[in-house]
Amino acid sequence: MRVNSIIMVVLASVFGIAAVVLANIWLDGQKSALAKGSDVPQDTIVVASAALKFGDTLSSDNLREIAWPAGALPAGAFKTRKELLGDEGQRQVLTAISANEPILATKITGPGQRATLSAVLTEGMRAVSIRVNDVLGVAGFVLPGDRVDVLLTRNVRNAEGGEQSFVDVLLQSVKVLAVDQVADESKENPTVVKAVTLEVSTKDAQKLTLAAGAGQLSLALRQVASAEGESTERVTLADLTGDTPEGAQPVAAAQPVAQPTPEPEIREIVKEVVKYVQPEPPAHATVGVFRDMKRQEYDVPRLH
Repeated sequence: MRVNSIIMVVLASVFGIAAVVLANIWLDGQKSALAKGSDVPQDTIVVASAALKFGDTLSSDNLREIAWPAGALPAGAFKTRKELLGDEGQRQVLTAISANEPILATKITGPGQRATLSAVLTEGMRAVSIRVNDVLGVAGFVLPGDRVDVLLTRNVRNAEGGEQSFVDVLLQSVKVLAVDQVADESKENPTVVKAVTLEVSTKDAQKLTLAAGAGQLSLALRQVASAEGESTERVTLADLTGDTPEGAQPVAAAQPVAQPTPEPEIREIVKEVVKYVQPEPPAHATVGVFRDMKRQEYDVPRLH
């Protein structure tokens, strides 16, 4: 046998033995880690065994318990199905829940309660519905859980008697609770609706109600994560072509919490006085005298 072959065999044997030793060391480390992990106190948590949508009733068939580190349970979680279901009445889903997602108290109703729109409302907020069509409702792409801006279009008469059209941003980043009578946030297919229900404060609810009769309301869909308002300006017909009337100033639009109050219009009142003047009498007068059946006229001075 050649010397080179012998050297190759020896090296292969050394590397093989080293690989086996390293593999054993790694496996021992994994066993130790698992042994330490098993020493961590374990608890259970209730999760959904299948995807749940708004209005689904919770039962033992769509719930299961899984292991969970003790002391790390999310707020509002349930440890056992018996604790969740109880004997006080059924619970229903308020927000779409994915499979294997923990069941939290904020996503379900109380015992014996129904999944209604009032149960979804944030504390202190109100639900107001506005009428829309296939255009004003963003072609049906507004779905429950989206956020929209509410625009108000109005036509008013100016001082010259003509009409002026303008658009203001009435409310910003308003949460959509329902479209028509559907409040399921898991709904994905766009449909043309006739009404949209929004979650607003009491003052904003008054604004929406008043604006519905003052002009035309329309929606502008915005990014869900974009919840902050932004400064806006009123848009008029002059802004469509970029031609601004001479002396005109851009009018700031209403902020999300206040509607601009127009300044009182000052008009100059001109009174017309009519004076009647008696004309001066003529200095001479014409006098007619009949003589022999003939009339003769004489111009004589008038006596004052």
